[in-house]
Amino acid sequence: MREMRLPLGHGELLELAHKLDTPFYLYDEGAIIENARAFKHHFSWAPGFTNYFAVKACPNPTIIKLLGEEGFGTDCSSLPELRISKACGITGERIMLSSNDTPADEFRAAYEMGAIINLDDITHIAALEKALGTFPKTISFRYNPGPERTGNAIIGNPVEAKYGVTSAQIIDCYKIAKAKGVERFGLHTMVASNELDGSYIVETARMLFNLSVRIKEEAGVRIDFIDMGGGIGIPYKPEDKAMDLGAVSTAMRALYDEIIKGSGLDPLKIFFECGRVITGPYGYLVSEVLHVTSKYKEYVGLDASMADLMRPALYGSYHHITVLGKDKEKADHRYDVTGSLCENNDKFAIDRLLPKVEEGDVVVIHDSGAHGHAMGFNYNAKLRSAEYLLRRDGSVDMIRRAQTYDDYVATLRFDGAPVVV
Repeated sequence: MREMRLPLGHGELLELAHKLDTPFYLYDEGAIIENARAFKHHFSWAPGFTNYFAVKACPNPTIIKLLGEEGFGTDCSSLPELRISKACGITGERIMLSSNDTPADEFRAAYEMGAIINLDDITHIAALEKALGTFPKTISFRYNPGPERTGNAIIGNPVEAKYGVTSAQIIDCYKIAKAKGVERFGLHTMVASNELDGSYIVETARMLFNLSVRIKEEAGVRIDFIDMGGGIGIPYKPEDKAMDLGAVSTAMRALYDEIIKGSGLDPLKIFFECGRVITGPYGYLVSEVLHVTSKYKEYVGLDASMADLMRPALYGSYHHITVLGKDKEKADHRYDVTGSLCENNDKFAIDRLLPKVEEGDVVVIHDSGAHGHAMGFNYNAKLRSAEYLLRRDGSVDMIRRAQTYDDYVATLRFDGAPVVV
């Protein structure tokens, strides 16, 4: 069982929670930077290695700028994500647009920024050309292997997925793009999410390496880069083991030497678009206990709700919970830990063993640094929480203020007057 780390001591976090309005998110700058550097180091052998940080995981400019300074690019799925990237000083081919059912204005924005456009479907070739009136010199395609691979629980069976070009279509995609004057080509896939089995990542590399050779032979196209997607998970449960990225890297390098060297594709650049594994373990949702109630079960009611962190309700996901100041006490009380939404699945934990919890206690919900605040919403008119960054010097900066009522109603009409369109 691994120790579930906190960014500060229990006393320091309690002091911070009493100073700031709860709930709030807290990110650990030093740990994120150290982790980003370690990730890059594991794959330093790979030609042109880059991680395009998945903006959707944590779309906060302060975090994105930190990672940009470490050489990361951004993986974007929408126009606002493209604009955030540009505002953070990430430009050109350091931006990758990987979207689906993509509006024309998003294609245009990505093209004008000089970003790499990663197409999700064979019909998007014509859609992109219609949107731009021309065709980019660099293009990538997202590959869906269908029955050749199995997806995991979160991303699902590739045959059922809306994403990507099929095996039967993939060669034609490159032939068509080549005929339209494309000069540089990429190949992308995303067949797992929150995966802890490193062999799954290695087999994805094998698949893309072999497919790159096939594309060269059948379409006469040299693949310039492969994008492995994201999907590398984090150990949410104390008993989970983190993926051995060193072992994954070593195995991928052996496959590169075996398949790519001598094929006419060396050097083949290798990209990832990981978000969760970069920031996930280093973000924390801090919340105060409002009520402890006894009904047919025992409940701990927080001032946070699934509007702040929806993963447990959406996926049944586990997030570890620490009751601050009670780390020496035995976890011998069984609770459902809930929020205040008018939905019975508004629960952070079900039948969770914790120390005895009392009104006014402060809890920390771990591993919330990716797909946490980013997936929040305003149901029941709940206002979005603030985000803070624990700096390496120990100071704490607000990097997103809490949403106010005025923010929430800013787009509404109360006077009944028609909206001019």
